[in-house]
Amino acid sequence: MGKNTPKPDDRSDNVEKLKDMVKNTKENMEAAEELMAYSNESEREALRQKNERREKSIGGFRQEILDEAAARKNGYSENQ
Repeated sequence: MGKNTPKPDDRSDNVEKLKDMVKNTKENMEAAEELMAYSNESEREALRQKNERREKSIGGFRQEILDEAAARKNGYSENQ
């Protein structure tokens, strides 16, 4: 194999990785909420907007978790 040979697609732990991403994003949201108490109005607004984007990301992560779980159940046959 040469140096530029891509690694095989390993999706075996995607569900777990996505769940960790949801957990980390929620933790970041909570930290931002705490930080708002010490922020001025423009900083609070920026943090609120960031948390809105994070909330949308969590929705996407959850959909990916469902997709990956279904693919795992089906042996990834459609995605190989």
